[in-house]
Amino acid sequence: VAGAGVGGLALANALKQVPNSKITVLEKTSVFKRFGGPIQLASNAMMNLKNLDSAMFDQIEAKATWTGNLTNGIKDGIRDEWYAMFDLKTPAAERGMPYTCVVERPDLQDIMLKSLPEGMVQNAASVVSYEHQPTEHGGGVLATLDNGEKVHGDVLIGADGIWSATRATMHQNEVRGDESGATYSGYTVYAGELTYKAPDNGEVGYKVYIGPNQYFVVTDIGKGRYQWYAFLAKPVGTAESEKDLKPTEDLDGCAAGNPAYLRQRFEGWSKDIHDIIRATRDDEVQQRDLYDRPPSVSQPWTEGSVALLGDAIHAMMPNLGQGGCQAMEDAVVIAEELGHVTRRSQVPEALERYKGRRLIRSAAVQGLSRFASDIIIRGFDTPAKIVTDGGLRLENFGYAGVVTRLLQ
Repeated sequence: VAGAGVGGLALANALKQVPNSKITVLEKTSVFKRFGGPIQLASNAMMNLKNLDSAMFDQIEAKATWTGNLTNGIKDGIRDEWYAMFDLKTPAAERGMPYTCVVERPDLQDIMLKSLPEGMVQNAASVVSYEHQPTEHGGGVLATLDNGEKVHGDVLIGADGIWSATRATMHQNEVRGDESGATYSGYTVYAGELTYKAPDNGEVGYKVYIGPNQYFVVTDIGKGRYQWYAFLAKPVGTAESEKDLKPTEDLDGCAAGNPAYLRQRFEGWSKDIHDIIRATRDDEVQQRDLYDRPPSVSQPWTEGSVALLGDAIHAMMPNLGQGGCQAMEDAVVIAEELGHVTRRSQVPEALERYKGRRLIRSAAVQGLSRFASDIIIRGFDTPAKIVTDGGLRLENFGYAGVVTRLLQ
């Protein structure tokens, strides 16, 4: 398994239950460190984890902050009114599934690592390419690491992320850049994480504030901590090219730099947005450009005894919180299909069945994730509204405002 991210570790934990299998996880980092913020685990991911290993699930559950049983939805960013609420609780309860939650990524990774046998994960082992071995040399796959070492296996699963070297070898293109198959989504995101006293703590899981040409998300991540995202339609590379646009002094109580800049960008929006930006230090904000891949309907998922998993084949926008969840679904299906194999010659067919089972569902989620950004930023506006207080008047009855109201 190339990569010890969420998908790779889920696959290793699933495969450890398959008889007659020996698993090696090749991870590029030399040592695991606490890195990364919270990850949303929707009901589908939590159910898969529960089915994989109940003891591991119990540990993850103990670290979880439940959001699926709270109020979640979209708010009008200007008027601060609910536009739509999402019932995540009832569908999960009716199916006997755990609620959606958020877990700190380092905690999730640590629990999944400790659920594996000692020595299964090999650090400082970054897969850079692979080649198929002829049967006279034992068959299978020979993976080349960045230090020149060769590792042989009957199967190679590329769980090495959006900039996957396994995928680049299979598709015969570049790992990064214009020829890699990954495309800039057209959106940059500012992400903040902080301790914050929210007025609706314990009542609201997440809120998506919509408005003209941008949107803002606030999520409860537990223990008095909150995470927020500001999505802006921008050209690629604005973290560097627009550096001079960031105020060098505090603005309306917002720290110089990114907070003060976003205070300007969201002028006239909900007070809640400005309150949480005002509470955020500049060093608590990170900006990154968002990349994804078009649904891989025509691109190969497999090549002989090699297959791709998660972001390596269906990287998606974060709007639905399904990137890691879909990688876990991939892992479960791969383990199920390889569990039916009795001879090495059956591996390619098993991996093709994996693709057949996962292609349509992952493509739908992938497409919806991109569509969600496009429609929110390019299609949504402040909803048209008829106001009767103080006399009859129409608010924002332009085309975009009327369409946004009709979509409600």
